[in-house]
Amino acid sequence: MFFSKTSALAALAGISLVAIPPVVRSATIDVTVGGPNGTVAYSPEYVNASIGDVVRFTFQQKNHTVTQSSFASPCSPLASGFDSGFVPVADNVTSDFITAELTIENTDPVWVYCRQTGHCEQGMVFAVNPGSDAKFAAFQAAAMGLNSTTTAAASVVTVTATVTVSGGETITTTYGSYPGSSAPTSAVSTDHRVIVGDNGTLTYNPANITAQIGDTVTFEFHQKNHTVTQSSFANPCTPLSASSPGTVSFDSGFMAVSANATTFPTVTIQINDTKPFWAYCRQTTPVSHCESGMVFSVNAVENSNSSFEAFQAKAIALNTTSASGSASLSSPSATSNTNGALSIHNLGAGILIAVFSAAVGAFL
Repeated sequence: MFFSKTSALAALAGISLVAIPPVVRSATIDVTVGGPNGTVAYSPEYVNASIGDVVRFTFQQKNHTVTQSSFASPCSPLASGFDSGFVPVADNVTSDFITAELTIENTDPVWVYCRQTGHCEQGMVFAVNPGSDAKFAAFQAAAMGLNSTTTAAASVVTVTATVTVSGGETITTTYGSYPGSSAPTSAVSTDHRVIVGDNGTLTYNPANITAQIGDTVTFEFHQKNHTVTQSSFANPCTPLSASSPGTVSFDSGFMAVSANATTFPTVTIQINDTKPFWAYCRQTTPVSHCESGMVFSVNAVENSNSSFEAFQAKAIALNTTSASGSASLSSPSATSNTNGALSIHNLGAGILIAVFSAAVGAFL
C-alpha cells in the first residue's frame, strides 16, 4: 500500500487523519475611485461579489469618499453604514494610491456614493450585487435626479412599464420615478397587506412601506370604524381633494367592523408610480384618529424632511392647534356592509383602485 509522506508519518505516530476540505480563496475585486482629468466616477460602476470576497477601492486624483447609502436614498449616508472619509489625492500623484477594503459578508445589495458636494448628483454611485443592470441604472438615475440645478419636473425619471389590472387587462404607459423613492419597475409584483386598526389600536400595521410599480397594497379593516383617505405631506389630516381642489384622490370610505367579526372588508390599491403616497384615518369620534398618529405612507423618502416620521409628527402636532382637524367630515351611520362587487377606478394619479368589501356586522 502506498502512503504519502504525511500519511506515513501520521500512521507511525498513531494519529488518524481527517479529510480537510480545500481552502477556498476569496477574490479581490479592484475598483478605482476618481481618476486623472477630474474623473467623477467609480470604475467599474458596480460589481458582483461572493461571500468572503474583498472589494478594494483605490483612491485616485481629487477628493472622494466611499460612503454606504440605500437604494431609497442614494445620496444620503446609511445609518451605521461604512464611510471611508474624504481621501484627497493631488493631481501629480501617479503611484502609491491610498486604498480601502470592503469584505463581503452576504450577497445582499450594497449601495455606495461619493459624498463630495455634487458628485453623487452627477452619477458618482457604485453598487455590489445590485441584482441587474436595470436596478443599478434606476439607482443612478434616482441619484442624478436629485441635482439641485435641475427643475422639479426634470428631476422625474420617466419609464415605460406594463401592469396587469383586474380581469387580466394589460396597460402599458409611462410613469414617473421620483428620486429617493423605490425602483421604477419590478419584475415581480408584490401585494403588501396592511391591517387597519390592528387589535383595536389607532394604527396601520405596517404604517410605512416601500412599493414598486405594479405592486398592490391591500388594506384589511379590523374592529372599530376607520378609513384610508389620501392626503398630502403638507396637510396630513385633510383629504387631498380638499387641500388641492380639482385633484382626484382616493378614499376608502368608513369601514364599520363589529367587535365579534371574523371576516374583514378589504380595499386594494395598485401602485402605478413611485411618488410618495400619503394617507390617514378621518375618523374623529371620540378623538381625531389622524391627530393621534394614525397615518400611513407608501414610498416616503427615508432620512429626509419628507420621511414617514416627519409626516406623522405633523399630524400629531395638529392636536395642539385644532380641536377637530377633520370635523367637517362626518361618519356614516353604523349599518352593515354587504358584499360589494369588484370595481376598478382609474384615479389618473398613478393609482388603480380595486375595492372588495366582505360582509361584516354592524359596528358596535
